[in-house]
Amino acid sequence: MSDNVDIWQFRTASGHTAGTDLIGFHVEAADGPIGKVHKLSEDVGAQYLVVDTGPWIFGKHVLLPAGTVTRIELGERKVYLDRTKDEIKNSPDYNEHTHEPDSDYRDRYALYYNPYYGGRII
Repeated sequence: MSDNVDIWQFRTASGHTAGTDLIGFHVEAADGPIGKVHKLSEDVGAQYLVVDTGPWIFGKHVLLPAGTVTRIELGERKVYLDRTKDEIKNSPDYNEHTHEPDSDYRDRYALYYNPYYGGRII
């Protein structure tokens, strides 16, 4: 567990630079690969990745708050996370057919992810 992580923004130490296109980068959970970045939001207060899990979870997309990213390796085209495959698999469902996640949607993710980072449960 790590304190003071805002799940809705990239950590300074992650190496993320605004405007860097991460679409298509491979995504590595703490215990192995989970898919590729399908979508990226860099909105202030709502930074996240949507990952296409391919065959791992039968083509499902998952939303990962940017705070789960520990580092980005541009040369490798990889994004590394601090969550395990099971933690990601058990996260709230993401509906790729809705519009941008609103505050209610983000609240569901905060309820799930904040406890991992010592944050409050809303």
